[in-house]
Amino acid sequence: MAKNLIIVESPAKARTISRFVGKDYKVAASMGHVRDLPARELGFDVESFDPKYVVSQDKRSVIQVLKKDIKKDTTVYLATDEDREGESISWHLISALGLKNQPIKRIVFHEITQSAILHALENPRELDQNLVDAQQARRILDRAVGYQLSPLLWRKVKGGLSAGRVQSVAVRIVVDREREIRAFKPEEYWRIKSDFKDPKFQAELTRQNGKKAAVKNEAEAKAIEASALKGQFVVAEVVEREGVRRPVPPFTTSTLQQEASRKLSFSVSQTMRVAQQLYEGNFEIPGYTGGLITYMRTDSVNLAEQAVNQAREVIAQEFGRDYIVERPRQFANKTRGAQEAHEAIRPADLSIKPARVRAHLDPRQFRLYDLIWKRTLATQMADARIAYTTIRIRAGEAGELIFEARGQRVLFPGFLRVYAEGSDNPDADVSNKDVILPKVAKGQVLNLEKLHLEQLFTKPPARYTEASLVKKLESEGIGRPSTYSPTISTIQSREYVERTRDKKLKPTDIGEVVNDFLTAHFPDIVDLGFTSHLEDDFDEIAQGKNSWKAMLEAFYPPFNKRVEDKKSVDKIGRKLGKDPNTGREVSVSFGKYGPYVQIGSAGEEEKPLFASLPPDRSIFDIELADALKCFELPRKLGENDAGDEVQVNIGRYGPYVRIGRNFFSLPEGEDLFEVTLARALEIAAAEEDRKAKNVIRDFGDFQVLNGRYGPYIRKDGKNYRIPRGMDAATLDRETLEKLMQGGQSGRQSQQVIHDFDGIQVLAGRYGPYIKHDGNNYRIPKDMEASSLTKAACEKIIAENPATNRRRSRRRSRK
Repeated sequence: MAKNLIIVESPAKARTISRFVGKDYKVAASMGHVRDLPARELGFDVESFDPKYVVSQDKRSVIQVLKKDIKKDTTVYLATDEDREGESISWHLISALGLKNQPIKRIVFHEITQSAILHALENPRELDQNLVDAQQARRILDRAVGYQLSPLLWRKVKGGLSAGRVQSVAVRIVVDREREIRAFKPEEYWRIKSDFKDPKFQAELTRQNGKKAAVKNEAEAKAIEASALKGQFVVAEVVEREGVRRPVPPFTTSTLQQEASRKLSFSVSQTMRVAQQLYEGNFEIPGYTGGLITYMRTDSVNLAEQAVNQAREVIAQEFGRDYIVERPRQFANKTRGAQEAHEAIRPADLSIKPARVRAHLDPRQFRLYDLIWKRTLATQMADARIAYTTIRIRAGEAGELIFEARGQRVLFPGFLRVYAEGSDNPDADVSNKDVILPKVAKGQVLNLEKLHLEQLFTKPPARYTEASLVKKLESEGIGRPSTYSPTISTIQSREYVERTRDKKLKPTDIGEVVNDFLTAHFPDIVDLGFTSHLEDDFDEIAQGKNSWKAMLEAFYPPFNKRVEDKKSVDKIGRKLGKDPNTGREVSVSFGKYGPYVQIGSAGEEEKPLFASLPPDRSIFDIELADALKCFELPRKLGENDAGDEVQVNIGRYGPYVRIGRNFFSLPEGEDLFEVTLARALEIAAAEEDRKAKNVIRDFGDFQVLNGRYGPYIRKDGKNYRIPRGMDAATLDRETLEKLMQGGQSGRQSQQVIHDFDGIQVLAGRYGPYIKHDGNNYRIPKDMEASSLTKAACEKIIAENPATNRRRSRRRSRK
């Protein structure tokens, strides 16, 4: 029994730290939060705001294991993360483990290296109750909003919905942008460029009659062309100047997420997951033990003096002393509420160059470490010196036109040798490239080769990407480094927002409906300024300037009263007009199975009529005539040659063709109100043909088929999976029968892909997974299950939470 117990949050971190401490220390993991508000009740007293914390069911075994390592004389070091969530976890551990009479020391560190861990052990501090209270205020306020608003959404919009203080604001931002795009009306404009020869270069019209050129239509463009061709193109001015470009600050959580999205195509959650791995370590790097980067949840751009000095040493070694900035560069933090005491994200040891660790990291880990290493190094490198040249050319019958050509060349690359920041604007990178203009003199007459007249139209604002939404949230002061990733993941998992094929964020219909309901009845909850103000309140609590209960007393009573008042409002929907046949109101709304059209209302003598809305129709753009068509369904088209009735309709899984008792999905893009009998029969025949082609082997009493998720066995109406790595076309009857005996049909399919003595890799309904000690663990999408080793499985188990279905369902209900 060790005399000292160090408790961290994750097993991966525990393994790394255990390498740095002696036998007198044991390092264990709490697996994140161990206590929370109860799931099925509000969880706090509405008058005193005292919370009713309980140990999470899935953490009871963790608490039992930790208690076994604690004796009367054991000193417990609480080494959770240094932010509010980490401080809160330590505070909860004291109660959950009964540590009030135990020797307790709180330690924090910004990087997982031996020197940082030993320094933390030698310099413990007291638990910061202000940080704990700030987290308590956030948790209780978020519970109040979610617990009170979600049931209201169930009654007024659709069952199963949820609202959240930050997530609802994020949805509003995405919805507002989408409506800007819908309302946008393109405006015509023309761009006029001139190609010259001897010397060869291109210029663009910038001014006309002393004002900025604004060519609105073809007539204006033709008039300019006519004038330009009547006169000469004469060099009016050549301006040359030297400028400098300075490096951007080191990474914060927000800027890392944005840059990883631009340069590496990482999602926000993927960036944070890989950064966590780099921070925690557990790499087999010869001559180095520990994490590779500092703590990845920060809004500070500060660098420690030691890191700055080390960066300057590496720059001198790699590029020479000319590339070192004269004096160490410091950066000002522009983020509201930034915690200046923290440090930016940087390599824990800048002497660990990316090339040295490449063979010991997976590709994603390497690419992110390389990005962080280069950005940090660039911050202490010399400015880039760039020569800019502008040639202004006078043209037109009366010399009223000015064309400009702009060029640049790098005189000294400085930090650009290592790093140039990306941009959300795809045209922005052009400005980083050399554009060399020829030598011309003032008064020189240029030889026009061709004049280009190009018709263009203004473009609507772009949809947000995950990265640009993070940037927007940060600029508005909404959320903090620890909340960006979960917020963006939540609004997608709730299906309020979806990612398009080009990775842009687009609101779903249900997302817009929920946003409209909250905007109409709870405007402050989705107000950017109000939400930002709450974040400032949390910051004041963390700094000891305000009481967390005083904040809740100011927020909860009026909010709760408004919820009670809104229980009588009508169910939200969109009114389209009157049904011409009955004169009753026609509206569209959401139900259990999606959007629907309704004729009439519940209060009328005649019962309302309902019809499903086709999946390609939005409740926000459908018109009355199209909505009324939905009541024509099912459309009876006629009969096939066998005398079976043919019809089209909408089901739970979308539009379909029905022939007798057989159902065939309607292909995407087909309008079910336009489908003819001939087309319906064609769709059915194509589907039957596709199914026939999916037969890999036919053994009479069972078949081997090629399905959407890979090959499988079908017998007596039941399906049996074939594990990855097996060639379905070559399997004999005996092997297939063993697979059917060893696995179960349908949802319970659990064929064994690997068995590593206590660790199994199984083929499940949603893909392969690992089973260990009664727990299930997801296998990352980029890993091939059939090629996993026991060591790889152990790493997945250590770094990922269990995903048992019962637990997953319980969490989703929360």
